[in-house]
Amino acid sequence: MSTQKVYDITIVGGGIVGVASAYKLQLKYPSLKILLIEKEKELAAHQTGNNSGVIHSGLYYKPGSSKAKNCVDGRKQLVAFAKKYQVKHEVCGKVVAAVDNSELPYLDKIFNNGLANNTEGIEKINANQLRDIEPHVKSIGGIWVPCTGIIDFIGATHTMADLLKAKQPESHIVLGEEVLAYEHNDETTKVIASKNTYKTKHMIFCGGLQADRLAKKDNINLKERVVSFRGDYYNLTEAAKTKVRNLIYPVPNPAFPFLGVHFTKMVNGDVECGPNAVLTFKREGYGKTDFNLKDTMDALSYSGTWNLLKNHTGFAINEYKRAFSKKRFLKTLQRLIPSLTMSDIEPGRAGVRAMLLKEDGTMQDDFRIEYKDKGIHVLNAPSPAATACLAIGDQICDMATTHFDLG
Repeated sequence: MSTQKVYDITIVGGGIVGVASAYKLQLKYPSLKILLIEKEKELAAHQTGNNSGVIHSGLYYKPGSSKAKNCVDGRKQLVAFAKKYQVKHEVCGKVVAAVDNSELPYLDKIFNNGLANNTEGIEKINANQLRDIEPHVKSIGGIWVPCTGIIDFIGATHTMADLLKAKQPESHIVLGEEVLAYEHNDETTKVIASKNTYKTKHMIFCGGLQADRLAKKDNINLKERVVSFRGDYYNLTEAAKTKVRNLIYPVPNPAFPFLGVHFTKMVNGDVECGPNAVLTFKREGYGKTDFNLKDTMDALSYSGTWNLLKNHTGFAINEYKRAFSKKRFLKTLQRLIPSLTMSDIEPGRAGVRAMLLKEDGTMQDDFRIEYKDKGIHVLNAPSPAATACLAIGDQICDMATTHFDLG
């Protein structure tokens, strides 16, 4: 009778945070046998592969927070990784452009955040200086952020996965298989997946849009719930691409929990405009009319969803209207680039982001990673998690060293 292989650590979720965590663990402990299970047929299929592709600078995050520390550290690690392993990227810089005087106090706040977070090279610039960098932007001034960049996050994820497997041939990545349940025993955990069962000593959960459900299966008493937001993008036409040189961001509205619609040069040469933020009726739904009954019931039976909508009624209505109106979307873009016309933009792709929502309707703003029994759960890893992935991997590696007695 054959004995089933026992993995040292099993990681659930093949986005960039899950893969980076596996990669960092394998680097530090080459002898570990690591299993990574991803329910989709490809790695980086959801938030990693459908975000704006930006290497964030650390400008927006509260000094001392996990987001701030991991973003700055992770950005530096990610750029070094991309250079070493020829992952397509460019540190091109961005401007944050103020359009009217009411935005100046918050512009000052995020600039001071950037200084506190050691975001290197940032400087206040006037309207003429901003126009020299982005000639088609109309502003009253802003911030120049030279360390912001763009990257192929899917390529980075696959590179980490290849390096992991090369380091330890007994480590494996399984695709197209969903983890359904886990049964903890004294020495090992039985992982029940849609096609096979596996044995492991410890588990790390990097489930993104499914993080709360994976936590509940592990008997974690989680009051918050993941709520998903779809972000739609438009592309600039070939003729209009000349109106954007690199990255152009608005000053975020502090009353709204997202950064706002921005312009992003992509590593493939495209220029994207977006995203908006619309509450979805399917957690992994990228189409405007996508619907899943379980996901909808989860969202609408939760008090946090209704409190969020009550707290941001005007924004929610405007975002939903804009999702179905090219004219409304263009009007938002014209705040930064007034010369854009309807013929300059064409519908692009969409992404979905997971936000851990509290019962009072506020977002769990910072990263949240917890340990319980034999498992580590990444419960909240919204933007800038992709930028911070290698630093988050270090944090998870340290937690595993302590709690899994690896040292």
